[in-house]
Amino acid sequence: MFIRLGNVLLIVAFLAATGGHWALFQTVAWTNMLADNLQTASLSEALTKTFDGKHPCNMCHEISAAKQTEKKSDLPNLGKKLEFTSERPVIVFSAPVDFFLLTTLTESVVSWSEAPPTPPPLVA
Repeated sequence: MFIRLGNVLLIVAFLAATGGHWALFQTVAWTNMLADNLQTASLSEALTKTFDGKHPCNMCHEISAAKQTEKKSDLPNLGKKLEFTSERPVIVFSAPVDFFLLTTLTESVVSWSEAPPTPPPLVA
């Protein structure tokens, strides 16, 4: 349940951030225009009248005005949002201060090379 809600909220946030909500509103406007035009004209005439751009509806005008308002308000802040620095992080490698060599234990290596002990004799 929570995963589906999270996915839906993620899609809504993505659409809002990329301007997809305007495409959704425009699709609704075109659908309404096509339905209205189909009542008075044939399919080809209704499609032409809907998508030629010469006969926009009230909703199309409002969407266009809202897009322009949004673009004008976002442009002055664009320079303030995107600030990049050319500083690169400095990575310095240094030797450790305390260094000592560990000696190897030869006794454990020798004990592995010896033959295994013989088993006790079997009593019959």
